[in-house]
Amino acid sequence: MKNFMWIMALSGFVLAASCQNQSKQESSADTSSATTPPSAAPAADGPVFKKEGQLSFISKAKGDTIRTIDIEIAETDEERAKGLMDRKSMQDTQGMLFIFSAPEEQSFWMKNTYISLDIMYVNENFEIVSIQKYATPLSEESLPSFKKAQYVVETNAGFADKYKVAYGDKIAFTKQ
Repeated sequence: MKNFMWIMALSGFVLAASCQNQSKQESSADTSSATTPPSAAPAADGPVFKKEGQLSFISKAKGDTIRTIDIEIAETDEERAKGLMDRKSMQDTQGMLFIFSAPEEQSFWMKNTYISLDIMYVNENFEIVSIQKYATPLSEESLPSFKKAQYVVETNAGFADKYKVAYGDKIAFTKQ
């Protein structure tokens, strides 16, 4: 009897794993990626943060470092389109850097983004030209840069106020 119960439990586990794999494959097909490495698999609180570099905010007044964070980098069309969608949380020491090939007016939205963000638009000289603070989660409202930007930095909402990051401050980043 014990063997039978153990086999039934094992069968249930295999069936559940099979269903989860099928759901993951269907999700992967939806996002145009054939396979997802185990380290990048979504967790209960959304996709797992993947450190790809560091970014520092630099004071326009003194030239000193205000704060340094770990960043994920979005530089392909697919990565920029996905951004921080489906994230349920992010540490204060993390953010995302979007890199565009040329400066132009940008506009972001919060569709499928569950955490409130500060969105900092940065020109080709690495200077912050505008900030959209406390962006509303899941909103489809357009959040424009109002000026040409080649880079965009997203952090948790309140980051700009907490660390006094402002227009005219600069960024510097390194890729890993």
